[in-house]
Amino acid sequence: MKILIKFLLFSFISLVGIGTYLQSVKAEKGDFYVGIGVLLLAFVLLPLFVYHRYKGKDLSKYSFKNMQGPEDKEPS
Repeated sequence: MKILIKFLLFSFISLVGIGTYLQSVKAEKGDFYVGIGVLLLAFVLLPLFVYHRYKGKDLSKYSFKNMQGPEDKEPS
């Protein structure tokens, strides 16, 4: 999974770089490649990365159920 994430990161950043180069030489498809690269970064790579990092960890202590509001605290 780690190698897949690195490969996808490299390829999506390459898409953005190619699109930026094409924009500088006034090609028509430059905006398209930058847009596709950013969309893939946001909607493919980011969820894969978050899933990989938090897989198998106990996330219950980060829940809002465990937090006390000001009205729940006992006066001292």
